[in-house]
Amino acid sequence: MARNSEELLAYIRQGRTMTQGEKLRLIVSLSIPSILAQISATVMFFIDAAMVGHLGARATAAIGLVETTTWLMGGLASAANMGFSVQVAHFIGANDFEAARRVLRQALVCCFLWSLILSIGCIAIHTHLPYWLGGSADIAHDASLYFMLIGICGIFFQMEGLAGSMLKCSGNMKIPSALNILMCLMDVAFNYLFIYILDLGVMGAALGTGVAELITAALMLYFLLARSPISISLSSLLSPLSSFQPHIVKTAFKIGAPMGLQHLLMGGAQIVSTIIVAPLGTIAIAANSLAITVESLCYMPGFGIAEAATTLVGQGIGAGQRLLTRSFAYMSVGLGMVVMTVMGVLMWIFAPELMGIMSPVEDIIAQGADALRIEAWAEPMFAASIVCNGVFIGAADTIAAAIMSLTSMWAVRLTLAAALAPRFGLRGVWTAMAIELTFRGFIFLVRLFRGNWQKKD
Repeated sequence: MARNSEELLAYIRQGRTMTQGEKLRLIVSLSIPSILAQISATVMFFIDAAMVGHLGARATAAIGLVETTTWLMGGLASAANMGFSVQVAHFIGANDFEAARRVLRQALVCCFLWSLILSIGCIAIHTHLPYWLGGSADIAHDASLYFMLIGICGIFFQMEGLAGSMLKCSGNMKIPSALNILMCLMDVAFNYLFIYILDLGVMGAALGTGVAELITAALMLYFLLARSPISISLSSLLSPLSSFQPHIVKTAFKIGAPMGLQHLLMGGAQIVSTIIVAPLGTIAIAANSLAITVESLCYMPGFGIAEAATTLVGQGIGAGQRLLTRSFAYMSVGLGMVVMTVMGVLMWIFAPELMGIMSPVEDIIAQGADALRIEAWAEPMFAASIVCNGVFIGAADTIAAAIMSLTSMWAVRLTLAAALAPRFGLRGVWTAMAIELTFRGFIFLVRLFRGNWQKKD
């Protein structure tokens, strides 16, 4: 008899035995909504980039120059969210919903304050950032304006991400995934309005994204606070101000700080990578940025499966089911590698056509397609690193994953990229990336199968 994901999730909390088929069905049922949301988000960025790309190479390069820094800010926001969300998954796995609500109340206040700090930081550096990254004067104005507006909208991004991760860790993948798809559709509509109808260009791309995030954050918070298993009353929203619980925040810091440091240094590494690409010229900057957007079509399914793995591992550990947790981890990683291998093959075949959608400039298409075909070979092991990281987050084992990622990024990718870029151009940078992602996937698999990430349960 087929059972839905809610019934199967209850099996974890109840300590009931699950068949291999039921475990696979649960992983797939939780992964599919998240994968669809991730893909829709990628399509949104794909369409955004194509909209801007048709404004010309200069507009594309302006956004591409600061893109890695916006990822860094998003990663720092995500780390704060996961510090609290993983605790919620553990408490729900232990059937302690009241403790999960206490975590939620602390999270809302702490994450809001954190988002204010990040937004103020973005505003403070926006005029200098393009020049720090090696950008030329002809793209600096648009790049700084785009970064400032995205930074201001970071508060919406933070609260949307927090609410979404809380819902997912409670086992509800459908609502946040549906709302993320809606956000993508709104983003495209608002971008068309601001970029073309109102003729705001690069600034319009930032405004369209910001408005879409604002609406989605409001809807996500509604479903979390009023319609979820850990819903709380409006009056209790102020309780963290009068009943601050240091142990919750301390645990969130213990989980989130390594992730934040990882995002900080990984983001720093991506910024250094941008600096390596910048001297190659406007065409190379644009091709690099657009190829990264296209490549995300391959790895977003991996992130969707990783989110399911985080939920299942988190609840399994909360329920004290060691063997079940390990089984979920292995099956999730295997599924992710299969899916991303297929996506990598498709990317290799259709690389020129995909780049042609992004830009009409022949040189950008040629350089971007070469980069994508190099990267396609790394997708299976990239999947391993992505889903393994989701497993480790669910287990609150974030320190080792951060160290491995940072060592791989700084010691392998950047060293190779700096050596190869002067001679081989953008091909050299992407060859370094493919080698590093393969190495990272290997070391993550070693840790997964050694089982050290389960030492705390």
